[in-house]
Amino acid sequence: MSENNEGTAINLETFPNRELLAHVDAAIQNILVGGQSYKLGSRSLTRADLGLLRQMRNELLAQENAGDGSLLPGTVAAFFEGR
Repeated sequence: MSENNEGTAINLETFPNRELLAHVDAAIQNILVGGQSYKLGSRSLTRADLGLLRQMRNELLAQENAGDGSLLPGTVAAFFEGR
């Protein structure tokens, strides 16, 4: 379980991996573009840990690749016919 921006618990088990991966990628992009943390006056904001987000991303990709039943996950085969 995790909490969303409103503080209510959400069950991450109900989200498809692709959707979770999109959210994690967006969070990583927000950190890379806007920084890990910032302060405005007396208020401060710290985003999720970049290392943890990268670890989550790798785990989601591994789960996705393991579920496709391929012998070499993450690979693509191309066939080129003669001229």
